[in-house]
Amino acid sequence: MELSDYLRILRQRGWVIILVACLTAAAAFGFSKVQTPVYESTLRLLIRPTRSDFGQANAAKILLDTYVAWLNSRYRAQDVINTLQLDMEAGELLGDVKVASESISFIVQLTVENSDPNLANDIARTWGDLLIQWQTQENDKNRKEDRITIEFIDDPQAALARPKWKINTAAGAVFGALLGIIVVFVLEWIESGIVRRSEDIERFLDIPVIGSIPNN
Repeated sequence: MELSDYLRILRQRGWVIILVACLTAAAAFGFSKVQTPVYESTLRLLIRPTRSDFGQANAAKILLDTYVAWLNSRYRAQDVINTLQLDMEAGELLGDVKVASESISFIVQLTVENSDPNLANDIARTWGDLLIQWQTQENDKNRKEDRITIEFIDDPQAALARPKWKINTAAGAVFGALLGIIVVFVLEWIESGIVRRSEDIERFLDIPVIGSIPNN
């Protein structure tokens, strides 16, 4: 097919592509709006050794994995449930929480998902307080120069995690446009044996058309 054929197809059937793209974009938008919003609250905890020497800093890095394991526990989830008086099971709450560490910056990050942004912040804050309280108890067993302190870098702030209706709508429009292109070319393939114009005769028979009979 030549460029002129593609341009002709777009002129004749371009509305199909636009229509399908609009329909799929509207469907994606509608689906996003009926979904229950889920918010994500992130709390970052800074781990600070009392001494800045290599040995203490290295010990703090090793402790990061211990902190992650300690936080990522059903016991901690149950403590948060008891503190906030939540109506849920420990395993259910733990499934909405992710804990990670950054050894270079001495950061432990706690991420909580919930349909209520304020509750997500409260859960993250309470979970972080548990770690601070536990480390404070551990510090009481150690010499002052061997202690490690933990503090919030900032208060947890919840943000919408999903659905991302703008992204979903745009993705729906792109998918619809691709689907519309496929539909158009399927229609063209089905009708490829139908001769409508002199150009079709020249293309199929590879001979020039020297005349035509008018309709009237």
